[in-house]
Amino acid sequence: MNVLVINAGSSSLKYQLFDMDTEKILAKGNCERIGIDGHLKHTPVSNGKNVYDCDIPLPTHAEAISAVIEKLTSDDYGVIASLSEINAVGHRVVNGGSRFAESVLFDDEVISAIEKSVSLAPLHTPANLMGISACKKAIPGVPQVAVFDTSFHSTMPDYAYIYPIPYKYYENNDIRRYGFHGTSHRYVSAKAIENLGGSAEGTKIITCHLGNGSSLAAIKDGKCIDTTMGVTPLEGIPMGTRCGSVDPTLIELISNIEGGLSIAKTMNILNKESGVLGISGISSDFRDIEGAAGIDIDDGSASENTEGNYRAQLSLDVFCYQVAKFIGAYTAIMGGLDALVFTAGVGENSPYTRMGICKFLNGIGISIDDAKNGSKGGGDCTDITGEGSRAKVFVIPTNEELVIARDTVSIVEG
Repeated sequence: MNVLVINAGSSSLKYQLFDMDTEKILAKGNCERIGIDGHLKHTPVSNGKNVYDCDIPLPTHAEAISAVIEKLTSDDYGVIASLSEINAVGHRVVNGGSRFAESVLFDDEVISAIEKSVSLAPLHTPANLMGISACKKAIPGVPQVAVFDTSFHSTMPDYAYIYPIPYKYYENNDIRRYGFHGTSHRYVSAKAIENLGGSAEGTKIITCHLGNGSSLAAIKDGKCIDTTMGVTPLEGIPMGTRCGSVDPTLIELISNIEGGLSIAKTMNILNKESGVLGISGISSDFRDIEGAAGIDIDDGSASENTEGNYRAQLSLDVFCYQVAKFIGAYTAIMGGLDALVFTAGVGENSPYTRMGICKFLNGIGISIDDAKNGSKGGGDCTDITGEGSRAKVFVIPTNEELVIARDTVSIVEG
């Protein structure tokens, strides 16, 4: 079975085509600047054909999907002969609300329910729906599956997801903690369980999805019992441009300081101008910040003869400290820890960040091996555990698209 995985953003559409008999990627790509001027990069993986990387008009997601299909089936860049070789489509949907605890086959009722939850993820859900609509028109009759970021976190107990605000907002408006990056936390925790012996029962794992967007999850017996993101992806640890958990009164304070900004504009500051970008004043990219702080981004060591930028270093310290605080808290509520997992762009590729976080964890007996941490690693799991550490420390590359493809096959085949 060939499964096309779609991840639609407001002005982008990422995709991968899988041969699920082998779980190999046939092609992947990204449509960017949809609705602006348009750009498509398409990479055939399975047959060595040329990469397509050009500006093309993409006024809507419908044209983006059409462009993707044309490239997948073209003589010069294609990996399949015709549309009939796409057997199913799996869509990433950011928030399923309280309605969806697992992936589902799209029908009118499902789409209606997702539309009703737009207010819970106003930046993401409309884009997800546009991608779904475009695929239904371009590939009619092909089964389409929704895979929700929030599903993996649906096992949280009520005392973990309920906010201490008037209960009517939960009852009437579904305002509660949902969590995100669920497909990533699900994938890497399963890999960690494999490396702990294969049985989920009795395991206590903390997964750290660290990138421009970042979240942690506490996973006990293979099930999520808490996570750092909330009703939106703004809550939790500081991120590339998001502030993470702060005093809610900041909304009023910042608004007044800036001469009476609207709530929307103030929230834009907290979502897009804060985090490590806001502290450093340099970038939301951790590689740029590490470079400015005088850190070798390859092995995490201090670069010689380089005077580091104070605010760059401060932003890294704040980030590592906040991550470590949640790790300590989650270790406490689970009654111990068997494995700490780093994943995603920063978690997988920044030795300095892993070192900076783990230096705060010596008090609970967690340590890493500096040489292993600084090496490139490779494979589906790198063990960087230090001698005498009470918990394993793994670096595991995430694969959210494969999770979506697997769920799609499972649902379509029944």
